[in-house]
Amino acid sequence: MLITMTPVIMAGVMNMLFCKTRLYKRLSFPIDGEIILWDKKRLFGENKTWGGFLGMIVSNAISQLLWGFVCLLFPGLCYIYAFYPNTPLVNLIAGALIGFSYVLFELPNSFIKRRLDIPCGKTVKGVKGGIFFVIDQIDSLFGVGLVFALLYPMPLWQYFLYILMGAIIHIGVNLILYKTGIRRNR
Repeated sequence: MLITMTPVIMAGVMNMLFCKTRLYKRLSFPIDGEIILWDKKRLFGENKTWGGFLGMIVSNAISQLLWGFVCLLFPGLCYIYAFYPNTPLVNLIAGALIGFSYVLFELPNSFIKRRLDIPCGKTVKGVKGGIFFVIDQIDSLFGVGLVFALLYPMPLWQYFLYILMGAIIHIGVNLILYKTGIRRNR
């Protein structure tokens, strides 16, 4: 499972680095178009941009492509290749789908957090903070797991194990990125 999920981890780091570039800044238009809803709050907020959205799709396509070359050395370890050939086209399509689902499944969480007055990219204290800390780690993983489940058959326990494993890795990678100064918030 970790072998199958490694490109997603690589893509997350790649996208975080991409978000520091000038190209990202040129593409960083808000997904919500700065729409203000009935509650006088933004739909998703300033941190959900087209640059980040497209960056994650492209980063995941590239990382899946590169990981496919690594997996040629160790055939049979990645679940996807048990059902699809390890070809550049398959890897680009699978990677783009995984990246798309990753960012798509983050949007409902951002919508809810704006309604609850949780600032973009910030955490809050207390029970609400604890709940959203967990949700922030797993929201995108529901989408990633869904694409994995569409690419190859898996039992329900494996789907949820992807989410648990991904959450633990997400926390670890975020701490490393924070300690190295790449990420601003823990």
